[in-house]
Amino acid sequence: MRLQRTATAVLLAVGSLLTGSLAATTAGAAPAPTPTTSFQHHEAAEGFWTADRMRHATPLDLDLSRSGAKAVKTPSPGAERSVVSPTVIPQPGGPWTGNGAVVKTTGRVFFTFEGRTASCSGSSVTSQNGSTVLTAGHCVKYRGAWHTNWVFVPAYNDGQAPYGQWSATKTLATDQWAASEDINYDVGAAVVAPLNGKKLAETVGAQGLEFNGAYGRAMYAFGYPAASPYDGKKLIYCSGTAGRDPLGMTKDHGLGCNMTGGSSGGPWFTSFNESAGTGLQASVNSFGYTFLPNRMFGPYFGNEAKAVYDKAQTS
Repeated sequence: MRLQRTATAVLLAVGSLLTGSLAATTAGAAPAPTPTTSFQHHEAAEGFWTADRMRHATPLDLDLSRSGAKAVKTPSPGAERSVVSPTVIPQPGGPWTGNGAVVKTTGRVFFTFEGRTASCSGSSVTSQNGSTVLTAGHCVKYRGAWHTNWVFVPAYNDGQAPYGQWSATKTLATDQWAASEDINYDVGAAVVAPLNGKKLAETVGAQGLEFNGAYGRAMYAFGYPAASPYDGKKLIYCSGTAGRDPLGMTKDHGLGCNMTGGSSGGPWFTSFNESAGTGLQASVNSFGYTFLPNRMFGPYFGNEAKAVYDKAQTS
């Protein structure tokens, strides 16, 4: 799940109710409508994800050299040696032992990909429909095909779904990811069906968002990494000051973090309040370079991410 010098990129795939309490912010207008796919029968996922299937779902290791995606360029000779040591990170990766809203709003994402069960992470966000989940683009579509049997399991705990399994009625991605799987725009979303007569945000709460924000700020990243040394059973987080891609090959934020496969799609927050477990989501876990270990990257939430969010929240 790390980008190698041969230009092979492998991605990291795989509180109290706060509905409407944190508003999305943006500094620019959104572009044209976003390509989407709809699950005509979201009921097909219901009953599919047993505790055993969830425990054995494998992280989606995404190899961009095989996918035909628009990946990052090959580093120039000596690029690895030219990387400046990252800022000291207060929390490079470890279990979230706090409480707060983030425990409920963050969860694991499960889906079927090329005949096998796989996993990512995701987050419940404020929305007009009260049913929107944000994740990574490759957690909804890869190699030209949209994943099936897609569900969001907030507060996942070792095969258990304390707040239920939320089946997608529609999944979406940015124009750039839907068209060519451009790693700079690795942002996806899902609209989930009500469960037991309630919408997602009514049940677990929702986090606010920020678009077109600044680089170089304090960030908290959350996810459910399932590849060694993690096992997908616990909510893991990293924190520190985010910076730009030191190789200049993407527009992404970078953060010192050792989360592994399965964490993709987990939220990155600015203005995060540890005691309340709330913040403004400004990115998602996306990928890492093999030659730059313990550093994770997440796409910049610009107008492209705002467009897919707007499409999802009004569906």
